[in-house]
Amino acid sequence: MSAIRTERLSKSFGDVAAVRNLTLSVEEGELFGLVGPDGAGKTTTMRLLSAILDATSGDAWVAGHHVASEAEEIKKHIAYVGQRFGLYPDLTVVENLHFYADLYGVPRRERAARMERLLAFSNLAPFIHRQAGNLSGGMKQKLSLACALIHTPKVLLLDEPTSGVDPLSRHELWRILYDLIREKVTIFVSTSYLDEAERFHRVALMHRGELLACGTPRELKALLRGTILELRPTQPRQAASLLRQQFPGFSVNLFGNRVHLLTDDPDRDTRIATAALRKSGMDVAEPRSIEPNLEDVFLSLLAPEKLAGEIRIEAQ
Repeated sequence: MSAIRTERLSKSFGDVAAVRNLTLSVEEGELFGLVGPDGAGKTTTMRLLSAILDATSGDAWVAGHHVASEAEEIKKHIAYVGQRFGLYPDLTVVENLHFYADLYGVPRRERAARMERLLAFSNLAPFIHRQAGNLSGGMKQKLSLACALIHTPKVLLLDEPTSGVDPLSRHELWRILYDLIREKVTIFVSTSYLDEAERFHRVALMHRGELLACGTPRELKALLRGTILELRPTQPRQAASLLRQQFPGFSVNLFGNRVHLLTDDPDRDTRIATAALRKSGMDVAEPRSIEPNLEDVFLSLLAPEKLAGEIRIEAQ
């Protein structure tokens, strides 16, 4: 049974279409990622699924309930953690947990055991008397998760939970999510970090409100036709610009100090690229063929005109 299902779900704000004809399904107990750059429509999708926003058209069901006609019932079975810190900064960690337990109607007799478990789960037990406003970014995210889980939801919706979080806290957040998956919680996560997409069971790539592709990371990589050549020139930004001129219509993308070139003839294009870069005075190590990453797949799915100054790939 699908924990989340949408059929041609759309949302417009005036003339701006934030989500366009989104059709997808998420199975019970699945860790599902909605991945795309800023402005892709990820947050709007989250708010539609959590019944915060009404759709312009289309349908969606979460935990077996329709988001429009059964919105109040849905809220009993889900937890939504937005991008902004939604807790009360003047309350302590334990006071915030009690507050959310009150909101969700958690019986008093069940709270002690649930809170003890969540505090241990999130490593927040030593900080129960610290005000939430004085927690680090990573600890705030873990407290948000703990508060969201106080009523044992079936579906957890997380909107960019690792944005602005330090690497150690990010690692701990992923550990918590994997533990929840083992307990059969369905987790729907949005992120603009394409390198995080490898962590999901399945991934939906989204751009300008539209679904580009959906599948396992392996299935998405199989969509890429050709070979990725990785080059490490001395001036990577200038090299990427030069190679886009040298290979018009090809996918040429910059990743830190590396340039990826998608080619259907690696031997030929290795010679051409190396000669062009060296002729321009740039040193470059011998290009090598590599396995594509999901950034390569995402960018290859977009027409070149969509890439001009518009797509920002975030790295951690």
